[in-house]
Amino acid sequence: MESSRAARRNHRARSSRRRPLPYIALAAVAVVGATAGGTVYVKAHAHSGVVSSAAAPSASASASGSREATVEPVTQPTVDYDALLAKAMKSVTPAGDQKVSVAVLDLTSGESATYGSAAFDTASIVKVDILATLLLQAQDAGRQLTATEKSYATTMIENSDNGSATALWNIIGTADGLDAANKTFGLTGTTGGDGPLWGLTQTTAADQLTLLQQVFGDDSKLSSASKSYIQGLMGKIEADQQWGVSAAADGSRWKLKNGWLARSTTGLWDVNSIGRVTGTDGDTYLVAVLSKGSTTQTKGISLIEAAAKAGVAAFGKSSDSATAASASATD
Repeated sequence: MESSRAARRNHRARSSRRRPLPYIALAAVAVVGATAGGTVYVKAHAHSGVVSSAAAPSASASASGSREATVEPVTQPTVDYDALLAKAMKSVTPAGDQKVSVAVLDLTSGESATYGSAAFDTASIVKVDILATLLLQAQDAGRQLTATEKSYATTMIENSDNGSATALWNIIGTADGLDAANKTFGLTGTTGGDGPLWGLTQTTAADQLTLLQQVFGDDSKLSSASKSYIQGLMGKIEADQQWGVSAAADGSRWKLKNGWLARSTTGLWDVNSIGRVTGTDGDTYLVAVLSKGSTTQTKGISLIEAAAKAGVAAFGKSSDSATAASASATD
């Protein structure tokens, strides 16, 4: 009896194994996933056959197994900010012998651009470099600035006092001391002026942007205390010197140092401005504008203020998109 029942069970089991499974083939599935660098399309290509009404597999399942999988990254267009800055500078028209160079860094986005690579006299903007050098030397010596040095630093930056600049120029070791510090800071196109002529230090807009990063940036050879000290002085410039890159700021949201010098050999003016501004778009910018060849200081100021506004506007958020702005820059 038991053997008969076992035989029937074995027969049913063999019959069950012989029944054909339904033929199922998966349809092609396209799964789209967003990534930080653009859009990635993952395509799973099915073999031909009948499509099951069963639910589609997950993206991971579709891209795995024996089916082919392809990944097609779609990157966003790269914005050429140098081209945008060059286009913006078309609105700035130097007159006569005037020359101008601009460098801008958007601290919010990390994007930067430079217009012009020529070297210019620093005039009094070198005073920021002199103070940065003094502070670096003090850090290396493990000491604080003396009361006399602080007094010189205050009048040198806030009032652009030349006597104080000369005193600190001598303390840092004149051009040799400045050049050594600038090597540490990463400046590559700046050379200290001969002898006592600190105002004839040669520099580029790109180098001044590098110096500003040392004063305002996180990746700096200067300590937080040293940076705060310079920034504090640059935010207290006397009223009649609050021109320059401040023209690109939203109200009084700026810290700066200006330089101006009438060259005795030509009678033409060097007029420069460097600093940090917060624009009307809410972003914070480091801006360096250098100029030479103006017939008057007033004309030089007008030139560099127009250049500062154009430089910040090149990074502004007023355009529909950065892609559209990049395309228009190549028109």
